[in-house]
Amino acid sequence: MPPTLASLVHHSALKLTVRAGEGRLDVPVRWAHVSELADPVPYMEGGELLLITALKLDAEDPEAMRRYVRRLEGAGVVGLGFAVGVNYEEIPKALVDACEEAALPLLEVPRRTPFLAISKAVSAAIAADQYRAVTAGFAAQRELTKQALNSGPEGLLTALAAQVDGWAALYDASGTVVAAAPEWAGRRAARLTADVERLRERPAPASSVVGGPEHEDRVELHSLGTGRRPRAALAVGTAAALGTAERYAVHSAIALLTLTTERSRSLHAAEQRIGTAVLRMLLAGEPDHARAVAGDLYGGLLDAPFRMIVAESVPGPRGAATGDRLGTLTETVEAAAARSGEALLVVPEGERLVVLAADGGAAVAACVGWAAELEAARALPEHPVAEDDEIVVGLSAPAGPIAAAAAYKQAEQSLSVARRRGRVLVEHEQLAAGSVLPLLADDAVKAFADGLLRALYEHDATGRGDLVASLRAWLSRHGQWDAAAADLGVHRHTLRYRMRRVEEILGRSLDDADVRMELWLALKATSSDQ
Repeated sequence: MPPTLASLVHHSALKLTVRAGEGRLDVPVRWAHVSELADPVPYMEGGELLLITALKLDAEDPEAMRRYVRRLEGAGVVGLGFAVGVNYEEIPKALVDACEEAALPLLEVPRRTPFLAISKAVSAAIAADQYRAVTAGFAAQRELTKQALNSGPEGLLTALAAQVDGWAALYDASGTVVAAAPEWAGRRAARLTADVERLRERPAPASSVVGGPEHEDRVELHSLGTGRRPRAALAVGTAAALGTAERYAVHSAIALLTLTTERSRSLHAAEQRIGTAVLRMLLAGEPDHARAVAGDLYGGLLDAPFRMIVAESVPGPRGAATGDRLGTLTETVEAAAARSGEALLVVPEGERLVVLAADGGAAVAACVGWAAELEAARALPEHPVAEDDEIVVGLSAPAGPIAAAAAYKQAEQSLSVARRRGRVLVEHEQLAAGSVLPLLADDAVKAFADGLLRALYEHDATGRGDLVASLRAWLSRHGQWDAAAADLGVHRHTLRYRMRRVEEILGRSLDDADVRMELWLALKATSSDQ
């Protein structure tokens, strides 16, 4: 512990006597300072024991002493030492009364005790306290290192919680609690997810303090990792602010967890390179070679149906593309797969991301859920349009290694539809189970349809007939003259005449099935209902 006024009073060599403020002797002393200035406050930092002989003070003036003591107390001075037998044979009553009134400890220093002896005693006690803290810190570092090597992050957190007499928790890149000690701390740590998210928005290393005297505990949050995006976060909860020894322990834990994180990053990069090779072999139609290269790392993923996810960062409203959302999506699926013990293959390709994930697994569910949350947020009126919101995702149907190339094509098709529709994510099953008509909203399709039907619309605009409506009715009735004529309220011969005019104007035969298909799709693409 640091020195206190009580420890100085009990120091046998100093022979100090308490003359006022006996109830506040347990206050720590940061330093002992000698000053004979009438106002030494500008030179105080707080926590000092001020030593005086009252050389320049009117120590017998009660009002002057009250002002003097109030100034010292306001500056954080923890005690006053008065040397008797120098300028005054005993401490003036005005000063004693002022200190009693302010409850400021007043120590009488005998003539045979030099101020230097008091300063040395304070300095020696501070040095001893710092030595004890450093020694305890090194011991904590050895214990934390031992636990990290033998038991991993879980053992390290257990040792750290014991060192700080509190609790500790580790968060992954998505802000989810992955380990906590003691076990009950997991619930407390989970309530800090929003604070961890805010911390992750700042470049590493970053830290913040949550809670305080009015909360159940004081929690320090520290980001882990050396990259721009923190890879994890550490939470340390204690009943009070950390002391020097506890601070050493926390810093050691941060260093060890950062090393673990960076080692994991290197391993992750190596796994990613293997994953890239596996993906290329799958897309090249070499599933056996892919399975051999994957080995135990990705082998389980290739033994069951998987989904192919293709995500792409697209130009934002100001014309710039960003990979922030790709990074967030990567963290989301990786964290979900890690928590469920699933194998996951992630291959970044510039502004594109390709993922192989187990069908029906946590990673696919996390991807779909993340996209749904992002799309819901975009729909809010108060949500600003931001560049980092620009991302589209395509999800294939379940497939196996032999059909990997087809799954990749499905994911790309779904991504293309998501981009045209302004959606975040589209699943291939939605395309297969839905209608082709929404695809006609594409600008290129509309341009083709307008060009194909323009002559008919121009003809109808002159009032010489209703060829567009007649063509639509005839096609909808699959060329049945009587039924189509009845729908239009005209004679079938009138309808036959109109269809001959359509053929003449367009220069195409309605007997050609391809022509009828193109005209029907063109009508749907230009319809006001689409």
